Amino acid sequence: MISSEKIKGHIAVFSTNIIYGLNYVIAKGIMPDYFTPRAIIFIRVFVCMILFWLTSLIFQKKKEKVSSEDLLKLAIFSVFGIALNQIMFIEGLNLTTPINSAIIMTVTPILVLALSFFIIKDLITWYKVLGILLGASGAVLLILKTGEVSFSSATFLGNLFTFINASSFALYIVLIKSLSDKYSPLTLMKWVFTFGFILIFPFCLKPFVQTDFHNIPTEIWASLAFVVIGATFLGYLLYNYALVTLSATATSSYIYLQPVIATIVAIILGRDALGLPEIISGLMIFTGVYLVSFIHKRARV
Repeated sequence: MISSEKIKGHIAVFSTNIIYGLNYVIAKGIMPDYFTPRAIIFIRVFVCMILFWLTSLIFQKKKEKVSSEDLLKLAIFSVFGIALNQIMFIEGLNLTTPINSAIIMTVTPILVLALSFFIIKDLITWYKVLGILLGASGAVLLILKTGEVSFSSATFLGNLFTFINASSFALYIVLIKSLSDKYSPLTLMKWVFTFGFILIFPFCLKPFVQTDFHNIPTEIWASLAFVVIGATFLGYLLYNYALVTLSATATSSYIYLQPVIATIVAIILGRDALGLPEIISGLMIFTGVYLVSFIHKRARV
């Protein structure tokens, strides 16, 4: 019988990936006409750093003291979870196609599975391997339906940046998991974003200052608010809450739901239609996530 805490963890990570799936649609019009990629990174990290500290001050009744050793760890984790993750994703997306980017990101759970085995000695089972392969295949099938993949020399650098992003986030998931039993998600996030902001500051300050804030329409501000508060603040908080009760591999496998959410939104908005490829892809993805997250037989690979 699955515990209530694990159910909450699954709800948290499921909600996170709904937000991320919606983010593909909502954030589409922000770059590059109104904000440069690095200006967005500056706003995301700075605002969320403030929000995490304010939320901690207001709602955390028990103040957690983080040891010097763990602060150093969080500073290192922020390199992978904030600085490299944010910069490589945005810059990579600018230099490659959304299709390429989405396909490359499907390697994240595979990398998490491997890194979890080597770093935190997480068990690799046939169910996890099969689930990840099923989920990845379903996600790629769904993504490819929306357009053509192009791994030409023109997109090579963008593809490389996106792969670095996927790798750094996978490493971050595994590393932050090692402290998720020791500190609350809010404590972890306020420090990770603080160190992350220090790291991105010299790279992103100038583009932020050069932004023409006076000529940005209301709908773009609304989209930016969703990107910052929804996809970043709530996204990171819920994701790290899920890591308290779920394995790093199970949590990362939910990334395969993002193209499903994006497709559902596109169908609702009349931009796509429900057909056999969507149904098959959805079944593959949900089966894959189920195998990784809910089957716990200890058959080693």
